[in-house]
Amino acid sequence: MPKVNEAERLLKLTEFERPLWEEGLVVCGMDEVGRGPLAGPVVTCCIIMPPEPLIEGVNDSKKLSEKKRERLYDEIMARASAFGIGSCDERTIDEINILNATKRAFAEAYNAMGMKADVALIDAVRGLDIPCRKHSIVHGDALSYSIACASIIAKVTRDRLMAEYDRVYPGYELAKNKGYGTAAHIAALKELGPCPIHRRTFIGHFVRIPEEPQ
Repeated sequence: MPKVNEAERLLKLTEFERPLWEEGLVVCGMDEVGRGPLAGPVVTCCIIMPPEPLIEGVNDSKKLSEKKRERLYDEIMARASAFGIGSCDERTIDEINILNATKRAFAEAYNAMGMKADVALIDAVRGLDIPCRKHSIVHGDALSYSIACASIIAKVTRDRLMAEYDRVYPGYELAKNKGYGTAAHIAALKELGPCPIHRRTFIGHFVRIPEEPQ
C-alpha cells in the first residue's frame, strides 16, 4: 500500500472542518481523557485551531508516543486561537457517574475557553450543555483535526497531573499507569488499599471500600 504523505493525511483529517471553515464558522474540537481509570480525574479540552497552517504530526493522542505528544502540545498551545480545560475529580465521578462527570467537564472546558464557537466537533459524547451547534463523531480523535488537537492537550494535561499524584501517593505507579487498572496497579491497590484519588465506584471489584467518616 503506498504511503500517504503528510499533506494528504492532514487534508483528510480536516474533512469535517473544511466545509465549516469555508462558511466562515468558528469551529472548536472537544475531547476527554480518563473515563476508564481507577484513579484520578476525567480531563477535557475544548480548542479552536486556525485553518492554516496545519500542524504536522497531529493525530489521535493514543497513536502518538509520549515524546511526540509533548512536542505537539507546545506547538498546538502556541497556535491555538483559544482553548479551555475542564475536569471532574474522583469524588464527583462517584457521585454523579462518569458519563455525567464527563459532560460537566466538557461544559467547563467550553466555558473556560473564553471565546464562542459556532460549531463544536465532539469525540463521541452527545447531549452536552454548551451554547453552539454540536456534532458528535465516533472515533472523532482519529477523524477530526480539531478533536485530535483537543485529545493531545487533554492527554498531556492529565498525564502531567497523574505524575504529580504519583509523588503524593507513591506505591501505585500512577506516573506509569496514569491511574488505569494495570495488573501492577491492581496488585498495589490490594496491598495498600485505596488512596484519596481512587474512584470508589470503580474499585469495588478489587478491594473492600472503606466507609466514609461520619
